[in-house]
Amino acid sequence: MEQDEALCAGQAALLRAAWPEARAYFEAALARGETPEALEGLGAAAWWLSDVSTVFATRERAYRLYRENKEARGAARVAAALAIDYCTFQGKAAIASGWIRRAERLLGDEACRELGWLLIVKTHMALMIDHDPATAQGFAIGAGSLGRTLDDVDLEMLALAYEGLALVSLGQVDKGMRCLDEATTAAVVGEMSDIDATCTACCCLIYACEKARDLERAAEWCAQLKERSLRSSYRLMFALCRAHYAGVLIWRGDWAEAEAELIDVIGELERTHRAQAAEALVLLAELRLRQGRLDEASALLERAQSPPYQMFVGTRCLLSRTAIALDLGNPVAGLDHVQRFLRAVPAGNLLERAAGLELLVRAHAMLGDCREAEAALRELQGVVSNVSTGAMKAAVRFAEGRVAAMSDPLVAKAHFEDAAELFAYSGAPFESAEARVELGRLLSALGRRATAVDEILTAARTFGAIGAAAEARKAQSLARELRSSGGKRAHPLHGLTKRELEVLALIAEGLTNREVATRLCRSEHTVHRHVANILGKLGLSSRAAAASFAAKYGPL
Repeated sequence: MEQDEALCAGQAALLRAAWPEARAYFEAALARGETPEALEGLGAAAWWLSDVSTVFATRERAYRLYRENKEARGAARVAAALAIDYCTFQGKAAIASGWIRRAERLLGDEACRELGWLLIVKTHMALMIDHDPATAQGFAIGAGSLGRTLDDVDLEMLALAYEGLALVSLGQVDKGMRCLDEATTAAVVGEMSDIDATCTACCCLIYACEKARDLERAAEWCAQLKERSLRSSYRLMFALCRAHYAGVLIWRGDWAEAEAELIDVIGELERTHRAQAAEALVLLAELRLRQGRLDEASALLERAQSPPYQMFVGTRCLLSRTAIALDLGNPVAGLDHVQRFLRAVPAGNLLERAAGLELLVRAHAMLGDCREAEAALRELQGVVSNVSTGAMKAAVRFAEGRVAAMSDPLVAKAHFEDAAELFAYSGAPFESAEARVELGRLLSALGRRATAVDEILTAARTFGAIGAAAEARKAQSLARELRSSGGKRAHPLHGLTKRELEVLALIAEGLTNREVATRLCRSEHTVHRHVANILGKLGLSSRAAAASFAAKYGPL
């Protein structure tokens, strides 16, 4: 076979996803003389075969040959590919940026396919590395425009998918999802021929569903994508977005399947695209947190915050650390983590901020800081005002319940009830059960013990059904206490220190944390810690519940 024939056969094999066959053809072409085209083709085949050393060696050599031949577009095309390689394989953002700059300089303002794909690379970096969806949207729009001008469906549809993901991140969920639905349809029905672009478009959709908690849309598309993947000659159609799919499974309560997916994905990516294992590590940590396996969750986060992973998930790890601190009854540490997270996330990245604001409300509520909790809630309400997914609406209701519980238990009751039902309807059983536990605590404080026990036992059954054994045990224990002692412990205030009793008495009088601090000649920070300790020891969730408890079981 002549060199040109081998090159053509190799390109055809790439389009069929016949990676070993493509590799053999390109190696045959190289045996007849080294050309940048054969090296570039071999690099593409090696990428799909996870032969990392060959990817870098062939692509860097191809770049040099294209430059020697003064073929700027070929050199820029390979430079853009190397930028992604240095990110996904090694987590080296600075080197990736260098390759992007070289590609930009080589192409100038020429309206060509290579410029369109370079804009795709820049879109990806802006979204996944810089967490800057506004900038990413601009790049995606430019790439899509070039795709239409050049009649390049792959470029146009992948740009549309990235634009949709950027819009979702910016809080324009309905508009973004319409873009993603269209792009994924083009991928599934076979309009797109580039396999990498096809897989990435589908992955953008699943990622957007995870971010927006659009569980119903995710369920519809995941079934379609699985079928398409199994019918195709390449399984990476679905495998490349399995980590995001696992995130959806965690929300849906399908924890066994999520765990299996994540463990498999981490093992596979650790061997090849190591840096890309980062999100799977964090998702597994979040699953371990829900399972009550806090030590394992912390260990996974330690891994994710080390090179090369931290480039992708450094800020997201702060959210998980916040949740761990709050679950351990340490709202001060939780507040530190979540405030660092919110400082790191651009103001325009609304959905990412929403996740932090939920935890910020919870931390302030645990500390009894009504004013700060209300401020965080207002920002959360504004951030998700254009998000119509049921799970996100439920999250806002839950946060509203936490804030209302500090001043108006009856309003809080309605919010917790709405949150529990909305979460359940949206297919988020763990969150629904959490809301029911808070509802049960509130009902107990209102003296409605029997109803409280019913709600908490319902939550315990839900926790047990999805594998949240630790939460199920805690809920069952709380229900037994309420049922056997009328909602009080054998010795209600046993375990509180003298100072904590003083703080509780002042809370019962209606004093704010700042007023308590003034009365006791202590710092407000110290009072925060006392309030958190009181709530933890009494098994309560708010200052209002603590005040009600003190009034019921005084004198102190």
